[in-house]
Amino acid sequence: MARNAEKAMTTLARWRASQLEDQTVQRKQRRPYLTSDCTDLRDAQKWRMDIIREISRKVAQIQNAGLGEHRIRDLNDSINRLLRDKKNWEQRIRELGGVDIKSTDRFEISAKELPGSKGYKYFGAAKDLPGVRELLNQETISIPKKTKAELMRTIDADYYGFRDEDDGVILEEEARVQKQELLKMASEKNLNLATVKQRIKLIEDKNNDDVLDDQKDLEEGPKNFVSHVPSIPTQEEIQKELIEKKKRELLEKYVSDEIVESEIETRNILGIN
Repeated sequence: MARNAEKAMTTLARWRASQLEDQTVQRKQRRPYLTSDCTDLRDAQKWRMDIIREISRKVAQIQNAGLGEHRIRDLNDSINRLLRDKKNWEQRIRELGGVDIKSTDRFEISAKELPGSKGYKYFGAAKDLPGVRELLNQETISIPKKTKAELMRTIDADYYGFRDEDDGVILEEEARVQKQELLKMASEKNLNLATVKQRIKLIEDKNNDDVLDDQKDLEEGPKNFVSHVPSIPTQEEIQKELIEKKKRELLEKYVSDEIVESEIETRNILGIN
């Protein structure tokens, strides 16, 4: 009996020694604050798994609603920080040549996220905290999308760039770039300096003319456009045309063709229309 107890104590001592050794190693190997400090792929994978175990433990703790509001909020904040750290370590694993981990962890499925919270999630009892429950149950307001016709109503000439040259800034910039290109070509291809100066003067004159035209348009204001619409007959002309049409219909109905022809000849002879 004493022998068995001695064996048990020896086994317990070995187990206790291994536990103390593991704890000592863990204290010596603390997780780096910056993922860039880790240069080994296996270490990066180990730290990621370490974060996942810590998240799982805290997610299990936050399910207890009796912890109190402050403790629940602290746990929820800690879980969100660990989630950000996990994503950083996954990014570091990709940088070190590891696999691209894109799967969603099981503890994130039950979490809820408020719209506009920039990825902040609520776990377990944190979803029932005062103020959080109302926001989670609040229905999101759907903004109706504008139709293509409604969007086209707000489009004017500025959208298509038709008045970009009115302020003269683009024209000055174009002239400056053209002069630089001419000087560059003259230095590279040994062009005649007089020819280059002449071209630069033409560019400056054209730019000044365009600016003067724009200023003149601004001073004169918008031009009046004449619409070429055919003249509309007056009420008297319409009434006269209707009477003439009625006369022609009566003549065609009651007068023979010979009488009509003779009347036309008579009018032509007398010069009556």
